[in-house]
Amino acid sequence: METVLVTGGRGASGRWIVDRLAGDYEVVVVDYEHPGLDADPESNISFRAADLADRGEALDTVAAVDPDAVVHWAAIPVAGTHPDGRVFETNVHAAKNVLDAAGRANARIVQASSDGAYGFFFADPTPLPDELPITEDHPLRPEDPYGLSKVTAEAAAGAVARREGVPAVSVRPSWIQRPGEYGCRSEEYVGDLDAGAGNFWSYVDARDVADLVAAALAGTAGPDPAVAPGTHEAVNCVAADNALGRPLLGLLRESYDEAPDDCAVEPGDDRSAYAIAKADRLFGWMPSHSWREAADEAVPEPTLFEG
Repeated sequence: METVLVTGGRGASGRWIVDRLAGDYEVVVVDYEHPGLDADPESNISFRAADLADRGEALDTVAAVDPDAVVHWAAIPVAGTHPDGRVFETNVHAAKNVLDAAGRANARIVQASSDGAYGFFFADPTPLPDELPITEDHPLRPEDPYGLSKVTAEAAAGAVARREGVPAVSVRPSWIQRPGEYGCRSEEYVGDLDAGAGNFWSYVDARDVADLVAAALAGTAGPDPAVAPGTHEAVNCVAADNALGRPLLGLLRESYDEAPDDCAVEPGDDRSAYAIAKADRLFGWMPSHSWREAADEAVPEPTLFEG
């Protein structure tokens, strides 16, 4: 059984990834703090603590595990929660350190990027996209430290892939929701069109994120991988529909008074603004969950046997 090192695996979305991978891999979760538990031999999950922004700790930890693949999911997750300099520096240093270590270990790489890399969400005012749907080829124009940290991490993944000859995938989720806890369906969000305008009312279920990470790991392995050694690919990770369940073009025209000239969205389509065809083409991934059933779905959150 292969070993996958997952950074940030005890986080809100990271634990869904760990839970999804544990049946297929030996999973080593690396986080800033150790949960104080020994490995459960029946769960395929063990824990290590490391400050990944410290280069020596990151390199030593990955080298000690010697994984077949690394899922780098640790980061300060959003702008505005920490000083701007700390968001950028922490995220970039951790990504550079972990990705370099993964390359040295000849490990396949899957990492968390974000739709924040496009630069829509934290811009003021929010610009219209150049195209609809928004593909992975859309220019990346972040103005904020969080989005810039994700663009930098993607560039670092590409550099490591080329230098070390490993495959790398950057996953760009939109606002991640957990079943039964869909903030994108709260009265405040649904009742205020401007609340979701920054990412064009997009979202994704944590289980779909975990499924795409698993698919990307499988798609970088084997004799004929979808992402070849020495290459890096970024893929959008969003639900098929938008969080309001209304036609996307109508939402854009109501909020922005216009829609992009380069538009392939039908007038009545309540789809997401982001394209997901690339993830389907490379990894056979399509989202399985919509707010229509998942917003009130009772699904226990993975605990990773923390009690």
